[in-house]
Amino acid sequence: MRKEYDFSAARKNPYASLLKKQITIRLDEESINYFKAISEQVGIPYQSLINLYLRDCAASHRKLNLNWK
Repeated sequence: MRKEYDFSAARKNPYASLLKKQITIRLDEESINYFKAISEQVGIPYQSLINLYLRDCAASHRKLNLNWK
């Protein structure tokens, strides 16, 4: 590895903003703990795991069956 790198001609990734969008979402602590436990088993960050799960739900057009009383 070099001791110093010259980034004067570097450009920002033009696709970086298309990759992910930062949002705020409120999740209950039980759900967060569930994904954190799974993330420790598989070795990926829990936020990435939640994103993968939601992406899978969207790709398979999975719908939630809610019955309000």
